[in-house]
Amino acid sequence: MVPPIGISLQYILRRIESQIYHENQSHLAGLSQLSCQKPLSFRLGTKNETGIIDEGSGTITLYLGLDAGGSHCRARLIDENGDILGTGHAGAANTRIGFENSLNTLKAAWNAAIADAGLAHNDIDRIRAGVGIAGYKRAGAAEAFAAAPHPFETIRFASDAVIANLGAHAGKDGATLIVGTGSIGIIRAHGEDKTIGGYGFPVSDEASGAWIGLEAARHAVLAYDGRTEMGPLARNVLDRFGDDPVAIVRWTDRATATDYAGLAPLVVEAAQLADAGAMEIVRTAAIQIDAFVEALIARGASAICLMGGLGPVLRPWLAPTTRDVLVEPRHDALTGALFLAGWTGLPRG
Repeated sequence: MVPPIGISLQYILRRIESQIYHENQSHLAGLSQLSCQKPLSFRLGTKNETGIIDEGSGTITLYLGLDAGGSHCRARLIDENGDILGTGHAGAANTRIGFENSLNTLKAAWNAAIADAGLAHNDIDRIRAGVGIAGYKRAGAAEAFAAAPHPFETIRFASDAVIANLGAHAGKDGATLIVGTGSIGIIRAHGEDKTIGGYGFPVSDEASGAWIGLEAARHAVLAYDGRTEMGPLARNVLDRFGDDPVAIVRWTDRATATDYAGLAPLVVEAAQLADAGAMEIVRTAAIQIDAFVEALIARGASAICLMGGLGPVLRPWLAPTTRDVLVEPRHDALTGALFLAGWTGLPRG
């Protein structure tokens, strides 16, 4: 019997596409912090008739969070109470595009947030910043970002998965399993982050969109030879390649994890139609998620957030014991970046 997924293919496509910028070649590393040894106060003033902030006598610390992914970068500037003062947006900022390009995108996003808040230039060094970056564990990335000059009081860098987990658990200890283009588990205990999986496709990233897409390609080749049933999944995959298994093989020579993930919606759609091959792929993906969750529990997790575009798709297929420990995330990754920056308040709304 097919679990009642109840999710349209269009929705699934949107969710999976929204995860592409998280290209789970990003593996988790320890947090890197810079400190400029500035005073801990912010000279908060009011805008005059020219639109420039006049310095006031109040003191307050501001916090800036950035979520830097493979397709876009978001920034949010708040005060100690959690009130949003400014926001900013920019393009791709993951480490795949190169350090200089990534840093320039971060600067564009944070400058946009600062401008949106209308801060005076001499007030910027009162900001504490937290930045989550996709691909942060790439060789040399942490060192490069740590050495980069910045205008803030302090800045801390981590992976995008770290800030996702921080946001999901409101800055507290907890665990998260992210299943999108790639997959990775993360647990924070006593302020330390540990990861499970996420070593990169195709060696790792089980149950991810990329893994599901690879299994779909394999299934189509087997079905072409008559070694398994030619159902809707195999037919749809072969149609994409002109009914030519050799074309599939040539495609694999250059296909990225994102390309493979593009086949995942075909698997989900076919599973909803009770296609035997598709259902087997989805069942196997669910078993792999169960194993992820068991490993997180073994490391001390009691409540786990399941996130990523494929999370809601695969959830109905999971073991009851797995579903029992899943909880909804409390906040988003951008809020997690604010916690990374050192904010300890409660988000508005």
